Amino acid sequence: MEWFEAVLLGLLQGLTEFLPVSSSGHLEIGKALLGVETSDDLMFTTVVHAATVLSTIVVFHKQIWGLLKGFFEFKYNDQTDYLLKIAVSMVPIFIVGVFFKDAVEGLFGSVHVVGFALLATAVLLFFSDFASRPGRASIFPPNNCRNGISYWQALAVGLGQAFAVIPGLSRSGTTISTGLICGVRRDVMAQFSFLMVLVPILGEAFLEVIGGEFSSSTVGALPLCLGFLSAFLSGLFACKVMIAIVKKARLSWFALYCLVVAAAIFIFG
Repeated sequence: MEWFEAVLLGLLQGLTEFLPVSSSGHLEIGKALLGVETSDDLMFTTVVHAATVLSTIVVFHKQIWGLLKGFFEFKYNDQTDYLLKIAVSMVPIFIVGVFFKDAVEGLFGSVHVVGFALLATAVLLFFSDFASRPGRASIFPPNNCRNGISYWQALAVGLGQAFAVIPGLSRSGTTISTGLICGVRRDVMAQFSFLMVLVPILGEAFLEVIGGEFSSSTVGALPLCLGFLSAFLSGLFACKVMIAIVKKARLSWFALYCLVVAAAIFIFG
C-alpha cells in the first residue's frame, strides 16, 4: 500500500464512520478501486477504525468524563446505569470476536459481500424510518426507562452491532435502526450508538498490537501512521457535523444511497 492510498482510505473511513452507510464497506470498495490487496491483512482496517474511535473520544470527552466520574462514586446512579447498559450491549460482539473471528475475517476482500450487505442496510434503514415516523403507533410500549434505554433494548442494539461486523452492513445504521425499531428515541440512540463501540474497537486494536499482528502486517509503518492520522482528522470533522444530521435527517435518504452504491457494485463489480 502506497502512502497516498493510505491517506485516501483513511479519509474515506473517517468521513463514513458516523453515517449509516458502512465505513468498512466503503473501505473495501476503496481498496478495490485503488487495487489495494489487503484481504488477508486486517491491520490497516483495525488501525483506521481505532483512529475514528479516538476522534469519538475527543468529541464526547465531556460526556465520557462525566460517566466515569459518576461510575467511580460506586453507587447506582444515572452514569453507572448508562455504563452497565453499554456493557450489556457489548456481550454479543464479544461472543462474535471470541468464537467467530476467522469466519468474519473471511468475509473481507469481496465487494459482492459488501453489495449484499448494503442492500440489507438499506432495507433496515427504510423499515426503521417507517417504524419510528412521528404519530405512528409503536409496536413497543413508550420508553420511560432510565437514560432513555432499557437493558433489553441495549442487548438488542448489541445484537445489531454483532451482525454489523459484516463489511457493508453499517454499524451505526444497524444499531440506530435496531434501537428505533425497539422504541428508543433517535437522540438517545445517536449518542449510545457512538459510545458503545469504543471498547470493542480499541480492545481489538490492543489485541492486534500485543499479539504481534502489527509487526507482521504487510502494510508498512508509514501508510499505517498516515492512514491513522487521516482517519482521525476526518473523523473529528465528521463526528461533529454528521451526528447532528443523523439525529434529524430521515434515514431513508441514506438507504437510497446504499441502494445506489449496491447497484453500482453489482453492475460494475
